[in-house]
Amino acid sequence: MDERQTLLRSIPAADVLLRAPSLEAAARAHGGAAVLGAVRAELDALRASVLHGEARAIPPRPDLCAAALQRLRTGQTMRLRHVVNATGVALHTNLGRAPLADAACTAVQEAASNYTNLEYTLETGARGSRTAAVEELLCVLCGCEAAFVVNNNAAAVLLALAALSRGKGAAVSRGELVEIGDGFRLRDILEESGARVVEVGATNRTHTDDYERAARENDLAVLFKAHTSNFRMVGFTQSVSLRELARIGVRYGLATVADLGGGAPLDEAAYPFSGEPSISRALRDGADIVCFSGDKLLGGPQAGILLGRAELIGRMRLHPLARALRIDKLSLAALEATLRLYCDPARAGNEIPALRMLCTAPETLRARAVYLNKLIEQEGANCATEIISVKRPVGGGCAPSALLDGFAVAVLPAALHVETLEARLRAAAPLPVVARISQGRLLLDTATIRDDECPAVAAAVKAGCVL
Repeated sequence: MDERQTLLRSIPAADVLLRAPSLEAAARAHGGAAVLGAVRAELDALRASVLHGEARAIPPRPDLCAAALQRLRTGQTMRLRHVVNATGVALHTNLGRAPLADAACTAVQEAASNYTNLEYTLETGARGSRTAAVEELLCVLCGCEAAFVVNNNAAAVLLALAALSRGKGAAVSRGELVEIGDGFRLRDILEESGARVVEVGATNRTHTDDYERAARENDLAVLFKAHTSNFRMVGFTQSVSLRELARIGVRYGLATVADLGGGAPLDEAAYPFSGEPSISRALRDGADIVCFSGDKLLGGPQAGILLGRAELIGRMRLHPLARALRIDKLSLAALEATLRLYCDPARAGNEIPALRMLCTAPETLRARAVYLNKLIEQEGANCATEIISVKRPVGGGCAPSALLDGFAVAVLPAALHVETLEARLRAAAPLPVVARISQGRLLLDTATIRDDECPAVAAAVKAGCVL
């Protein structure tokens, strides 16, 4: 404790640092208050580090000034920033899921920079529907009667149940009442719609008889089937297929609503994994309504997409919640551009980044790993590197049991802990790098690193390995 007190007493005062020429110049350029705030924040962080026993010495004043300047620059940059996804997880929820195709980015720029015919019909001069264009595309691409779009898939589920089952029962298997990211539980979302949740079956086994009994004994309006995201049960399990559920719905006059989660827009054969229900297959199996996310397997912007019977979609479109949950013009522009790419599946595979990343051949990923490894060696980074084969998840709760083949550059720093390197990469300027650690080495998975990002990654590794 005496050592810590000595260190704390040796920390310079803020006004002492503020007299440094570099900080005086920064104050003239950015304002004294901003510079003072950065200096105080840096000194507060240093005191906390001393008190926690992490700091064994006080940096020289020039280093403290430089750190305060870096803190000032960081505080003045956009909080939402471009980062390099070196995790290999293509649909990484924390990193924004699917990046948009160039065509979608262009559409967003056009819609953002100009007035648009968002809710205006050019042919007649009358008010129009903001979602008409994407609805027409969805009906053609997915083979459904009608479509509607809201701001995310949770909103789609909420709207569907509010329009179809408010005040009545919605039967759902206990094994599908999962908790999704950030502590949100499916049951809570269903109940917020005003529907009465009727649990059927056991946690691990649900049979057709369970749904039929619920239909006979409860005032039901909906049979609900949910994608279980990252949750899977194995062993002594049983579930009811969507096709079987739809047959029960027809028998008892109930609407069958299927939450597909990621919602695969192409047939299963188009993906290097199995287990994700395709949108068209769900509709063919008899679902009255299917809903899914726009920013997962579709590779578009955040959106909740509803497809199915025209009469049921019409009820959702007219529901008061539809306005509260409506999608904005920028997301609509990106969604329309993304859907137009799917008119030519080959073009979609080449131009939609998420789809391309998921389907890239392992030999291509290995070639990128060789290129990245060479750049790191040319930088002269103080580390050992090796190209290794890896397995990577799809992400976004899609195909949770699938692991795709890939390659990564494994980095072992020579003079510091790998955790320190990982933290330094996250703080790298101008481009943070988000990687993962496995078996004591930092892995740079090339499935989600673009070729044009490789030089920045190599430079970040070199800077991060400096003692």
